[in-house]
Amino acid sequence: MRIVISEFMSLDGVVQAPGGPDEDIDGGFVHGGWSHAFFDPEVVGGALDDALSKAEALLFGRRTWQTMAAAWPERAGNDPFADRMNAIPKYVVSDTLGDFELSWDNTTRIPGGKAMARIREMRASEGGDLLVMGSPTLVRALLGEGLVDELRLVIMPVLLGGGKSIFPDDGALRALELVSTVTSGTGVNVCTYRPVAEG
Repeated sequence: MRIVISEFMSLDGVVQAPGGPDEDIDGGFVHGGWSHAFFDPEVVGGALDDALSKAEALLFGRRTWQTMAAAWPERAGNDPFADRMNAIPKYVVSDTLGDFELSWDNTTRIPGGKAMARIREMRASEGGDLLVMGSPTLVRALLGEGLVDELRLVIMPVLLGGGKSIFPDDGALRALELVSTVTSGTGVNVCTYRPVAEG
């Protein structure tokens, strides 16, 4: 399976709380919902539809999974995207969620201490894309471990002045190639990157 990361991102690299004001206020973050002004159905919506249509399963960190689990089930039957989100197999990395809390259909918990080993196994298996949305702590760890096959960054023309990032800060150089870019009328660049093979 390919591990594909899909993120809404500000120009200064912030991915925190693009969807709503109370989504993630860690660190006193006050700009929740910042992506809405730049969303357009054709380019931004199309990028999300494309990523989900190629996914065989979804992978989340705990906080993002909880946010999604609170939002998508209630949209079932009204929206093909929501129906796909609800039906697709989902994995959540967490040491704190109990199995009884996995209320969102088709969710399996991966204990945090076993996460990288289990994700390596999944990546080595046959299958389509394993799509990660949001989940900055998990994405940072995956990038740090060299387990990301594609980055799809939906870069929006806004500076947020600080907040959570997906990028490791370990001083390592990681080269990427730009595979494609599409620009929306709202000034969003949807950029697809893949790691450059070493050697």
